[in-house]
Amino acid sequence: MIYQQYARLVNERPAATLRDLLAINPNGDAVAIDEVEPASELFKRFDTAAMSIGALSPEAHEALAEAMNCLGGNSNSGEGGEDPARYGTNKVSRIKQVASGRFGVTPAYLVNADVIQIKVAQGAKPGEGGQLPGDKVTPYIAKLRYSVPGVTLISPPPHHDIYSIEDLAQLIFDLKQVNPKAMISVKLVSEPGVGTIATGVAKAYADLITIAGYDGGTGASPLSSVKYAGCPWELGLVETQQALVANGLRHKIRLQVDGGLKTGVDIIKAAILGAESFGFGTGPMVALGCKYLRICHLNNCATGVATQDEKLRKNHYHGLPFKVTNYFEFIAHEVRELMAELGVTRLVDLIGRTDLLKELDGFTAKQQKLALSRLLETAEPHPGKALYCTENNPPFDNGVLNAQLLQQAKPFVDARQSKTFWFDIRNTDRSVGASLSGYIAQTHGDQGLAADPIKAYFSGTAGQSFGVWNAGGVELYLTGDANDYVGKGMAGGLIAIKPPVGSAFLSHKASIIGNTCLYGATGGRLYAAGRAGERFGVRNSGAITVVEGIGDNGCEYMTGGIVCVLGKTGVNFGAGMTGGFAYVLDEDGEFRKRVNPELVEVLDVDSLAIHEEHLRGLITEHVQHTGSPRGEEILSRWSSFSTQFALVKPKSSDVKALLGHRSRSAAELRVQAQ
Repeated sequence: MIYQQYARLVNERPAATLRDLLAINPNGDAVAIDEVEPASELFKRFDTAAMSIGALSPEAHEALAEAMNCLGGNSNSGEGGEDPARYGTNKVSRIKQVASGRFGVTPAYLVNADVIQIKVAQGAKPGEGGQLPGDKVTPYIAKLRYSVPGVTLISPPPHHDIYSIEDLAQLIFDLKQVNPKAMISVKLVSEPGVGTIATGVAKAYADLITIAGYDGGTGASPLSSVKYAGCPWELGLVETQQALVANGLRHKIRLQVDGGLKTGVDIIKAAILGAESFGFGTGPMVALGCKYLRICHLNNCATGVATQDEKLRKNHYHGLPFKVTNYFEFIAHEVRELMAELGVTRLVDLIGRTDLLKELDGFTAKQQKLALSRLLETAEPHPGKALYCTENNPPFDNGVLNAQLLQQAKPFVDARQSKTFWFDIRNTDRSVGASLSGYIAQTHGDQGLAADPIKAYFSGTAGQSFGVWNAGGVELYLTGDANDYVGKGMAGGLIAIKPPVGSAFLSHKASIIGNTCLYGATGGRLYAAGRAGERFGVRNSGAITVVEGIGDNGCEYMTGGIVCVLGKTGVNFGAGMTGGFAYVLDEDGEFRKRVNPELVEVLDVDSLAIHEEHLRGLITEHVQHTGSPRGEEILSRWSSFSTQFALVKPKSSDVKALLGHRSRSAAELRVQAQ
């Protein structure tokens, strides 16, 4: 058979990886292959790696999803969003990725997932962000990513809402609140110390950890990174397995490995070293026609697999789902044969069986200097605990206020009937509104309830992620203040925050919301009668907002929406901004010094009559929703304040088109002056 020839070439190649220096070592009686768990059980452990639509052609992306859904495995959407038309069909990606760019991440995207993967880093380019070249950002891709066609899209190196393991725990909680049925996965790279990181991830209540090795075929990495960066997955997997077992956590979390897996032998070795799930990228791509030309970034893939060029896709793409299913069926058959030879009937029974591997001497002088004995050390589990996942990993916080809001609002959501509620809120109430938004997105879509909103009024101090993933039809009004991540990932609706009546401080000189608010927002409106913290509006793709001051790194990597700042900003404003625009009040005349001028330019609003009108309308709405004294002052002295506003826009955009065009990335651009 052709697959057997392929497997022989791979398995008998000259030693090129650490696992090639480990041989399978049967040391017991074999069993009949009929006694081994069926291929259908193995397919549940197979995933295709995260490759976005945009990086791949729509045809290739959908073919991977169809193939894995047919088998009972999982395909991964990558970080480019997904066409809602695929939800509920056999073309849906059951794994949805949340990466640093948050492209296409909406409530509906998240609730249509069985697994949500947080990509902390990528094996072939650890610590780096990513780019999708402008040539590949067609109108269709731009629509899915809430961005501008033809403009290169940048994924930041870090997640701007993850700077500690506690921040990661918060994001995991955010995701579990919007989609409680989904497993939450965290993708880490193989590196020294990854075991300690993985232990923290397990304590942050993740359900699955992926250890990614350097040996992937990613087309999104610089050649220097492909050649020189990253570590073998064998090292990271063993360290992670041993650390999780030592800390009594391995039985609570599923462990996956990816990076260059090609045959059943790779699966057996990875399972023995600790993995119970396996990610494949290159193999399925080759099955679809990829020729490994490494020109993915040029948009001229010769086989139509990794291009948006319609001609190349029409004339040269011949990939079909059955080719991918055939590949995985052959791998599963090879795995079952090897399991029978080793006398093992269940894949999980291989985990930790390092006696089934033996170290080879090496075939070169350098290989002979390698000591791999530590890879074969057996981790001893705590009494009564397994070496693989046997339990769920639920968070300690049950989201009581979230549950109350959903329970009370659910009948009105089902009936499409507007309703108003009132609650007290404390700083321990996190991710408030996420469960309601998830339910609305599941039943009516992201904007399906916009005409019949559920309104909730809160009094007190909101915990982290107030209004996270806010869907159209959810309006949250808070009298008090809020912590970090307000409106993160919001897709619609409204959030209004104001201080209590009688507050003695000046709103534009006091913080009312924390850091990283509106991160990755795709729509909706946020009005805050006070200052916001750092990294405000990072990767904003469509939200309209008015705040009264922000910290450093505002509007970074912004691709859509409108930001209005009625006070002072921090430094590095507008770095990487390729869409949308901002109004900033520049009272001290120093704002231009705080702008990152690489991709944006600064204009005077008073020279643009239509923008002056639009700005005044925005501030009027801000005052209506928050009663802001700062907004009232500006409106009452409009002739003097209007000359102090600056407009920040991408150099690539035409100022005349900013207000004239309506797109999905900014559902409402014009606000009528009142």
